[in-house]
Amino acid sequence: MTQSSVKHTVVKDSFAQGTKLPLNLHTLWLVVKRASQAVSGGMALLGEYILKACNWYRSRTGKDRVGVLSVVLAVVLLMLPSDYVVEGAGPALDVLGTVSADSKQQIIEITGLASTNAKPQSDTHHTQGKLLMTTVNSYGVGSTLPNAFVLVNAAIPSRGVLPREAVIAPNQTTQDFEQESTQAMSNAQNTAQQVALQFAKQHHIDTTGAQISMHIDDIGGPSAGMMYTLGVLQKLSQRDLTGGATIAGTGTIEQDGTVGAIGGIRFKMLGAKQEGATWFLAPDANCDDVVGHVPHGMRDVAVHTIDDAYNALIAIGQGKADSLPHCVVK
Repeated sequence: MTQSSVKHTVVKDSFAQGTKLPLNLHTLWLVVKRASQAVSGGMALLGEYILKACNWYRSRTGKDRVGVLSVVLAVVLLMLPSDYVVEGAGPALDVLGTVSADSKQQIIEITGLASTNAKPQSDTHHTQGKLLMTTVNSYGVGSTLPNAFVLVNAAIPSRGVLPREAVIAPNQTTQDFEQESTQAMSNAQNTAQQVALQFAKQHHIDTTGAQISMHIDDIGGPSAGMMYTLGVLQKLSQRDLTGGATIAGTGTIEQDGTVGAIGGIRFKMLGAKQEGATWFLAPDANCDDVVGHVPHGMRDVAVHTIDDAYNALIAIGQGKADSLPHCVVK
């Protein structure tokens, strides 16, 4: 039998002097050795600091000791996991555009229209304006946050703090919550398609052969229903309904066309403002949370049905929106 062709090296160490090891084992041994030395050195240094701290503590008076213990206790409490969730403005996405800046996939795609020779609607009618669906970023749903993070964010006006059970049920797993949220988004998209097609037919908008599909990633919940519906109606239209304006909004959509209340509307308005929106369509059921919190340079419009939202879209696009209803406290 011939000698192995695997290269060897001699590990020059007092622990294994003269021992021949394959190169990969030698490397592993060096890593373990140096890590051990680092840990030993770190533990020795930590022990030295602890000893100094103990000596310092013993030399203090009673009041000083109480102060030190209070600081230590406060630090420990700040590092403990919190039962709260932090919310803030999330991304605002144009439902007339693509799922991301580097993607060609339309959020709303309509194909098969007889009036456009079965070409994708996005290829036939260009829109100068935007229809923004708005979102909320939630921190602490999938994993707990330290108390320190929650306290810092509680002092930031653009953030909100909620008990975790207000967002996710006490006995609900994170996986179940995400699945529920994803399903709610899917249901909202399906309802939006049905309501939009029904509305279009009632208003003599050609829908012959229309096949609608919607695509979105990493966003859940039902609150984009109204904006999806408006997006479909814009893509079915033969003209630009937005008039070049950037219009944001939020609200669920019901089968009868009712626009329903949602959560986090203050943060959604902030996210819309960051994306350049000058108009915000809000469910009238959320008006109490809208009044006094509309960002500077943005005009709110209260809507109750998809008819209200569509009429607002037309009025804004035509520059005749002065008379549109503001939100008022009920």
